[in-house]
Amino acid sequence: MDLRHRVPPTAHDGAIHHPNRGKRDSSPTSSASSPKASDALPLPLYLTNAIFFTLFFSVAYFLLHRWRDKIRSHTPLHVVTLSEIAAIFSLIASFIYLLGFFGIDFVQSFITRASHDVWDVDEAVSESSPRPSPSTSITKLPPVECSLISQDDEDIVRSVVNGVTPSYALESRLGDCRRAAAIRRAALQRMTGRSLEGLPLDGFDYDSILGQCCEMPVGYVQIPVGVAGPLLLDGFEYTVPMATTEGCLVASTNRGCKAIYASGGASSVVLRDCMSRAPVVRFSTAKRAAQLKFFLEDPLNFDTLSVVFNRSSRFARLQGIQCAMAGKNVYLRFTCSTGDAMGMNMVSKGVQNVLDFLQNDFPDMDVIGISGNYCSDKKPSAVNWIEGRGKSVVCEAIIKEEVVKKVLKTNVSALVELNMLKNLTGSAIAGALGGFNAHASNIVSAVFIATGQDPAQNIESSHCITMMEAVNDGRDLHISVTMPSIEVGTVGGGTQLASQSACLNLLGVKGASKESPGSNSRLLASIVAGSVLAGELSLMSAIAAGQLVNSHMKYNRSSKDVTKISS
Repeated sequence: MDLRHRVPPTAHDGAIHHPNRGKRDSSPTSSASSPKASDALPLPLYLTNAIFFTLFFSVAYFLLHRWRDKIRSHTPLHVVTLSEIAAIFSLIASFIYLLGFFGIDFVQSFITRASHDVWDVDEAVSESSPRPSPSTSITKLPPVECSLISQDDEDIVRSVVNGVTPSYALESRLGDCRRAAAIRRAALQRMTGRSLEGLPLDGFDYDSILGQCCEMPVGYVQIPVGVAGPLLLDGFEYTVPMATTEGCLVASTNRGCKAIYASGGASSVVLRDCMSRAPVVRFSTAKRAAQLKFFLEDPLNFDTLSVVFNRSSRFARLQGIQCAMAGKNVYLRFTCSTGDAMGMNMVSKGVQNVLDFLQNDFPDMDVIGISGNYCSDKKPSAVNWIEGRGKSVVCEAIIKEEVVKKVLKTNVSALVELNMLKNLTGSAIAGALGGFNAHASNIVSAVFIATGQDPAQNIESSHCITMMEAVNDGRDLHISVTMPSIEVGTVGGGTQLASQSACLNLLGVKGASKESPGSNSRLLASIVAGSVLAGELSLMSAIAAGQLVNSHMKYNRSSKDVTKISS
């Protein structure tokens, strides 16, 4: 039975005191709500259902128990007592009711649909129609979007509200993504009684997200994008876009870029480029599971497995397979290069090819899941911190003594001591996993959102250890960030959206590199690491100089009186 929540009809959608009902019946009862099949029940529907469900299963159990005893005692089944006769009649009665109960909503849907077809919901409410009493509580629902001006749109909104048309099917049925979002938005406001005013609808290309970025859209969230820089990295200047609502973050990163620029710039090295996926498979015995592990880790089998894996894409290239066992379960961590894509889908397809191939030699292998969390995706994990995932990058710079004093307003010895006690010792005491830094995730998240990366992968992408030490006889500061798992791409996913594509273009890494596949995504990872370096340098300097609180009070506090903002 369909147990969808039904929204009480309101005058807004033409379901209360509608003038056209008088055309069907001039009697005083014509303005009453449409009849329901459940109105014939003497008790509330939920209570009646509970009684008959309980009765049905109770007497069924009673009869089965009695018949079992008769069979054991060789008593004829047709010899029944008065209590058994009553139980049989109760069983039949409850069965008939439940059979009819499952048809109530089916019948009611025809009654409701017929009434909606007859009533003209667009006419004004008649002045002669009876008004609700003051004691009647009616929720004031928000108006339908002004863009829904056609009768067809209004009918579809009502159809979604009544549960006739699934909200998720609007795009496929209408063939117009913008119109589908508007109708879904209007229906949502009616069903919840909450306004979405302030959430913009227009100005977005809804066709661009269909089937790849977001389902059932009702608008889009505006996040301001600021720029920090220029960041002088490996001899080139980059203006870094950062999408954030945290005041002072862009300004602080910009100050770090200024200090790096004034000291001659930063340099970076991409240590490794590989995406991972780790399915979990199971065997009947641990011995059999170990045989698979030995087979996959045997160098003689790698070439064959590579050919099978690489068939999934012209960019996917298998780099290695690392196996771990837990009893008779085996976790297979595949790593491969993925060109300029972040590569999760690419590596998953290659893994599936290998699993299908392995079924020939290991037919008793039971594939439990394509991902067994040994990858490890969107979770802090030691395997990513140690082995790396995505791009492993180290970025460093030497900040001159005069720059530390004039731009950062602190001194080298204070920064070195603070880094040791805060980022290293403090994080160790906290039991941090990959969090030996001041705020790497702040910069990673802001750049990720601006450039169309997966924000959830900020978790492992923000793994970072920040190191500081005095060099050149203690005058200058050497600072570095080591980030083993920056997961970025310049094609696919959100990178193809107009705003995010523009930010990638600003950095010069838009799309795939035709000359050197994978170079754009590696450069983006280096820029992320360089931006983190700037952010770490500036925040640590603010803390060392005692400026953190004052800076946030100046840049991260709104002076707007929110009590005067209309809801």
